[in-house]
Amino acid sequence: MKRTIATTLISLLMAGSALAAGETLNIGMGSADAGKLDPHVATSTPDKGLLHWMFNGLVRIKPGEASPADIEPDIAESWTASDDGLTWTFKLREDVECHGDYGPLDAEDVVYSLNRSANSDISAFAKDYSAFDSVEATGDHEVTIKLKNPVPSLLGMLVPYHGGNIVCKDAVEALGADFERTPIGTGPFMFEEYQPQQYVKLVANPEYFRGEPKIKEIYYRYIPSDASRDLAFQSGEIDMIYGKQDQTWVERISKIPGTKVAVMKPGEMSVIHLNMTMPPLDDVRVRRAVAHAINRDAMVQFKGPDVTLAAISPVPEGYLGFTDDVPTYEYSIEKAKALLAEAGHPDGVTIKAIHTTLPGMITTMEAIQALLREADINLEIETVEHATFHEQIRKDLSQVTHYAAARFPVADTYLSQFFHSDAIVGTPTAVTNFSHCAVADDEITAARVETDADRQLELWAEAQRKIMDEVCAVPIVQSLQLWAWKDTLDLGVEVNGSLNLSPPVTEAAHFTE
Repeated sequence: MKRTIATTLISLLMAGSALAAGETLNIGMGSADAGKLDPHVATSTPDKGLLHWMFNGLVRIKPGEASPADIEPDIAESWTASDDGLTWTFKLREDVECHGDYGPLDAEDVVYSLNRSANSDISAFAKDYSAFDSVEATGDHEVTIKLKNPVPSLLGMLVPYHGGNIVCKDAVEALGADFERTPIGTGPFMFEEYQPQQYVKLVANPEYFRGEPKIKEIYYRYIPSDASRDLAFQSGEIDMIYGKQDQTWVERISKIPGTKVAVMKPGEMSVIHLNMTMPPLDDVRVRRAVAHAINRDAMVQFKGPDVTLAAISPVPEGYLGFTDDVPTYEYSIEKAKALLAEAGHPDGVTIKAIHTTLPGMITTMEAIQALLREADINLEIETVEHATFHEQIRKDLSQVTHYAAARFPVADTYLSQFFHSDAIVGTPTAVTNFSHCAVADDEITAARVETDADRQLELWAEAQRKIMDEVCAVPIVQSLQLWAWKDTLDLGVEVNGSLNLSPPVTEAAHFTE
């Protein structure tokens, strides 16, 4: 551990900026390395946060907030919708420049971006855009989207998050495969350098349409060790730190003089997805045994009651469409063992999981492993680096997949990506359905086109009940996002949340001394 900390600090010093103090922001992220930096492919928390500072959407959620109620203009300065909700027209700003030498952004770039987001051969989020009938440039700075059917919260699909990030056509085509490591956007900060397992360097975009950023460069440093990150923050080598996802970290880091701690929404919901095609999990009695063996109250206490919520439903609490009127599985070792015996496993079962080494996630999985052991359920965990974890679980290689995620806070997004058969991993339309769940397809599909708001809520609720009855997955907890930074760093906004799970580092961010 001492050697690891020393190595980290030396690397920080060697990579230090030549700029004046107060112009460089050093950030410590709890990951070993970058994944894919193409915004239409990137799915991991560390990558989404970094990309958020480089890209814009047609609209955005007001910096410092996470609610769709706070949507405001971004690249689009205004928009209109037809009475039937099927045609949306966006008037674009005329002062948006692509990073580097790729010139001004216009309607053609937006059309290219949204069609790319809907292309399942490229985008990890193509399923979200299946209702798009056409996207057309109806002027040099006007884009018209036509839908096959009304979409719940369409504007939420156009914020700079997942497929809503707008890319520059010329840059993507010129860079080809290199775009995954050389992202070109229009945001306040531009990609400059990537050093594997060390850092990504961003620099201020002098042509940013909201004004040149006050911070001139950002080092986004990969420091997977919680202890090393904490020590680097305490010593002043980094200015902003991704926190260990438990309450003790908040209590400890808050005591460091000159520190601001943020507990941000939305929470990432930790869910144990059970592959229903792999024995013994193909038996619903075994899946129900797993559900009964997990003590959510104990998990909340383990992670910290001030930073954690118990997860009840397949849709996170706080999302439009969430219901707690679902089958529940009270903690009962006796019921778990009885179900296993009934399923023909009186001596217990062994199930296997491929899992990330990301500290906040692995501690959760190890706690679940200990709980399951009490019910004679042996959970074997194979750990791999975070980017490798994402690759392997998408190849349908894991019997049990622990996935922690936040999505745009509408039930359709979560249900469609994790529990509709079109999203099953290993299929041409795969997203993140690791369990191979298909029991609520009818309700999920019907809710997407339902124009009656009350009926839509009923359909989403019934989908959640079916998924819980079948135990496609076991919701565990919602972990709020924990970050800290020096109180001399003024982000320019009050930070209540961030859909991209990272603090809003915009053109307004600056050091006060």
